[in-house]
Amino acid sequence: MDPFSTLGIARIYDVDLAALEKTHRELSRALHPDRYVGASASERRSALAKAVDVNEAWRIVRDPIRRAEALLALSGVVVGEGREPQSDPEFLLEMLEQREALASARQARDLAAVHGLARAIRARSDQAERDLSIEFARGSSQSLLPKLGELRFFRRFLDEVSAIEDELAA
Repeated sequence: MDPFSTLGIARIYDVDLAALEKTHRELSRALHPDRYVGASASERRSALAKAVDVNEAWRIVRDPIRRAEALLALSGVVVGEGREPQSDPEFLLEMLEQREALASARQARDLAAVHGLARAIRARSDQAERDLSIEFARGSSQSLLPKLGELRFFRRFLDEVSAIEDELAA
C-alpha cells in the first residue's frame, strides 16, 4: 500500500500534519459505515476496506519513522528495524551512557533527572527528523539510513522515559 496515494498527498517527508489530520477526518467521515447502510454488501465491504486503508495510511504518515520507511520502500530501499547500516560505535557508546544515566535516575526516583535526559534526547530526535527532511529533499536515500537508525534509538529511549514517568507518578 502507498499511504501517500491513499491519503491523496505528495510522496514527501515534510508533511503538514494538521492539514493531513483534516484530510484523514474528511476521508474517514466519507467512508463511515453509517453512510453505506442502504448500499449493497459489496459496497459496504469496499468502503470498510478503504476506511481501514485510510486509517493505516494515517498511522504510517503521521509517524516520522514509519513515514521515512514508507518513502524508502516506495523508492525500492528495503528498510526496517535492524536493516540499517551498523550505527557509529561512538553513537552507540553515547546511547549506552544515556540509558545508564536514565536507569540511575529511575532507581533514585529522580524525576527531574529523567526529564532532563528526556529533553536532551527529544532535542536530538527533533534534529534527526530535520536531518531526515533535508536528506529526503536532496533525494539521497543511502545517507538517510544511519539517521533513521538513530531516530529509532531516540524513540526507544523516549518510550522508556514515558514508562518511567508513569511508574514514578504512581
